[in-house]
Amino acid sequence: MRTLLIYPEFPDTFWSFKYALKFIHRKSAYPPLGLLTVGAMLPAEWPKRLVDLNVKNLADSDLAWADCALISAMAVQRDSARRIITRCKEAGLTVVVGGPLFTAEYDQFEGVDHFVLNEAEITLPLFLEDLGKGCARRVYMAPEFCDIRETPAPLWELLDLKPYAGMSLQFSRGCPFNCEFCNVTALFGHRSRIKTTGQVITELDGLYRLAGVGRCSSLMTISSEQESPQSRASARSH
Repeated sequence: MRTLLIYPEFPDTFWSFKYALKFIHRKSAYPPLGLLTVGAMLPAEWPKRLVDLNVKNLADSDLAWADCALISAMAVQRDSARRIITRCKEAGLTVVVGGPLFTAEYDQFEGVDHFVLNEAEITLPLFLEDLGKGCARRVYMAPEFCDIRETPAPLWELLDLKPYAGMSLQFSRGCPFNCEFCNVTALFGHRSRIKTTGQVITELDGLYRLAGVGRCSSLMTISSEQESPQSRASARSH
């Protein structure tokens, strides 16, 4: 199944950094890490394309190529997400959505074929299994949280780093605090779940191979007190 992984556009707010990015000749601060991770969870035989509307347009040729559109968004991207859903449905694509926006507001979106909500490590395999059997439901939800030590590395090969100012890695999910302006605990719980050292090194190595030495020479600083044998070994190899 030819799949578009589509990330909606940020409006002109703090989230977009639209005017500041012009000074460094970039179009967006960071790539859509969540969609790249979801891409790694899809069947390997499915052809995939990433379309981040913050750095490029969603072309008619992309829609004509695809069978399915996977859309992930935050609340601030709501208007762009609605426009994308409309275009994809008009093009005859199967529309599958997930992420913070749809997990909180899935009952407010018409035209979506399937809602794969909460953490994709749990709900996406259920959806894919049912899809293969021809009996996929419209809504998939899960009350429990996943073990992120089983989360695959993002599918870096879908990414062109040139339009982006930087790159982020996800090290943990969940937060012990309860800030009134933040929905992290509603999405991921109050217990911090942490990836393994091996996972983080694998993701850093993948970025290093993608970006090359010039853009990865200052990825992070680790003090000698915090440095593990694995991180020392990785540093020496580069």
